[in-house]
Amino acid sequence: MKSREFRIVFVGILLLAALVTLPAFEGWSMGSRVPAVGTAAEDFALVGLDGKEQRLGHYRGKVVLMNFWATWCKPCTTEMPAMQTTYDKLREKGFVVLAINELEDEAKVREHIRQYGHTFPVLMDRDNKIANQFGVFGLPVSVFIDEKGVVQEYIKGGLLTEQVILDVVARIQKQEPVKAVSLR
Repeated sequence: MKSREFRIVFVGILLLAALVTLPAFEGWSMGSRVPAVGTAAEDFALVGLDGKEQRLGHYRGKVVLMNFWATWCKPCTTEMPAMQTTYDKLREKGFVVLAINELEDEAKVREHIRQYGHTFPVLMDRDNKIANQFGVFGLPVSVFIDEKGVVQEYIKGGLLTEQVILDVVARIQKQEPVKAVSLR
């Protein structure tokens, strides 16, 4: 009987040790909690295909569409033309697309972007840290952030069309500040 109790305790200790060390493998973990609409988006820094570091905070004052994608993801590549068209239409009006590639080889990503003629910034999430920060598991995922850095929309799956992007951006841009209400 003591042998059985020892095994149960030993297995319990092993499981506890595994849970404690799991955070050390951040790049392998699934996304953490999805950011709630209405909460501030955490800032981050990633290097773009242009070789320059870009921070989310650099885009304060603009509506940002962060799109997590990969070249092998068919829904990702299907929605990218709509992102490009909308970016071309709205970039002079304070709209930016940040296409965040997950875990792929830079040469493959660069060729894909060149082949399709995309001109929006492409950032490389080489260790999957930013995808995890934004609760991404499964691709594509799109996060719309307003001018103040607040998450306004979180869309999972290949659902972006030009009209969807235009509608979300228009809704974000016409937001009115909360007004005090007097109850007399």
